[in-house]
Amino acid sequence: MSETEKPTPSTSLKLNSRSEAITSGEVRAPNRSMLRAVGFTDEDFNKPMIGIASTWAEITPCNSHINRLAEKVKEGVRVGGGAPQIFGTITISDGISMGTEGMKFSLPSREVIADSIELVSNAQRFDGVIALGGCDKNMPGCLMALARLDIPSIFVYGGTILPGTCRGHDVDIVSVFEAVGKYSNGLISKEELKEIECSAIPGAGSCGGMYTANTMASSIEALGMSLPGSSSAPAVTARKALDCYEAGQAVVRLIERQITPRQIMTKAAFENAITLVMALGGSTNAVLHLIAIARQMDLPLSIDDFTRIGKRVPHLADLKPGGRFAMADLDRVGGVQAVLKYLLKAGLINGDTLTVTGKTLAENLENAPDLAEGQEIVMPLEKPLHPSGPLVILKGNLAPEGAVCKIAGLKTTTHRGPAKVFNSEEDTFDAIMNHRITHGDVVVIRYEGPKGGPGMREMLAVTSALVGQGYGETVGLITDGRFSGGTHGMVVGHIAPEAQVGGPIAIVRDGDIITIDAPNNSLTIDLSDEEIAERFKGWQAPAPRYKSGVISKYAKLVASASEGAITQ
Repeated sequence: MSETEKPTPSTSLKLNSRSEAITSGEVRAPNRSMLRAVGFTDEDFNKPMIGIASTWAEITPCNSHINRLAEKVKEGVRVGGGAPQIFGTITISDGISMGTEGMKFSLPSREVIADSIELVSNAQRFDGVIALGGCDKNMPGCLMALARLDIPSIFVYGGTILPGTCRGHDVDIVSVFEAVGKYSNGLISKEELKEIECSAIPGAGSCGGMYTANTMASSIEALGMSLPGSSSAPAVTARKALDCYEAGQAVVRLIERQITPRQIMTKAAFENAITLVMALGGSTNAVLHLIAIARQMDLPLSIDDFTRIGKRVPHLADLKPGGRFAMADLDRVGGVQAVLKYLLKAGLINGDTLTVTGKTLAENLENAPDLAEGQEIVMPLEKPLHPSGPLVILKGNLAPEGAVCKIAGLKTTTHRGPAKVFNSEEDTFDAIMNHRITHGDVVVIRYEGPKGGPGMREMLAVTSALVGQGYGETVGLITDGRFSGGTHGMVVGHIAPEAQVGGPIAIVRDGDIITIDAPNNSLTIDLSDEEIAERFKGWQAPAPRYKSGVISKYAKLVASASEGAITQ
């Protein structure tokens, strides 16, 4: 089916064609008996069964309200003619695990979320699925599962947090991380640090800038897998509750028309998602996660697609961490729908892609708001913040398979200097806090990749400490680990191959001259191929850091960051 063809309802289709395997006929009396115990009636056995995957947990504000939203989805499913069932999956708080050993478990949680939704949905024979996510790994994990299942499905975002306020200024979680660096450099008092800590997180919702959660929610809306406006509505609003209610009804309509994720998430849809991420100045994690989602469907999406699209799409949105505004501010001037409409009018996105409304993206945007007059958040195409996309793929003799750099908000996009090499995030953070890093250095953090960490930790504590100490643009940092969506500065992550498997970053020594050159998509070390080969003669991969448990299993199964760090 082409992207412009829209499925039509089938008059002969049973809406419970999957679930009737456990609800129909005398031999399924035991199965029905179990379902009666959780509230099903005779009437429900003839309805489509809808699984509602909830990532609720009280361990993080990103997900602490998801249970209430899941109940609103359940109401919508009931009214829409389905039989809903809520089930749970996990979440991990990146903000809480950041800077600790616990962050190694964050990216693997994406795989566990995907696996668990797939397992439950197939075991229970759901006819459709709605997945709700809040924190960073929830969203790609949910989408990976929906792509594998390929049954009528919708994703619902839990919504962005509202900014906190401290001394008349908006603050968020990144403000706290950067305040740690300022305090260590004597720029703020202990009392002010505590004040920022106590003010930054005012309630439920995901981190408020164009960090990973809001980046992924926006890209999923551009993919067509959430209802229009879903990514912009803040968590604690009536609009978000309505979004959930309407999603419950909409999934039944998808079943009637047999519209499934693989019909929606085409290559063109992924290109729309990348375009939006570039325009908004989204997180480097979008590269990892969008590739991971596409790989579930064997779609040929690669890091080179980000380079191709980034060259034609300007950076328009002045959003944190590189800019001034939060997601809630963007919402007030029209939200993601208004930005998509603007990009569509400019011919930068494909309006023919199918969405979960059953309409094309262009049809959805016909009634979308325009960007508010006089707003200062989204720049006009003729006066962009940067003429090309801020997510830049670098290659060279330090990253033969590629690396990711985010140049949003930087005055200069090149850096050349001597390496200071560390084999863990902890050693790096200790060096920064004890003032062993100075202007001009290139900090190298290795053995933090998908296999080497294992788990490919985010480095927000490290990068924020550098920014807080005033080194945001005068110190370079490269790693085979990842960055939080809140990271900004002259930093390069996702270096592939990683050190653990013999990537060139493994043989870098203190004092080696490294060049980060974003305009030319280049990351190099001043060594010849022969010198690199000679150094490798004396190199041996370190022994695995974990010998058992989920993280050990992950290290054995995980692919390169350039392939989305999926397990296979």
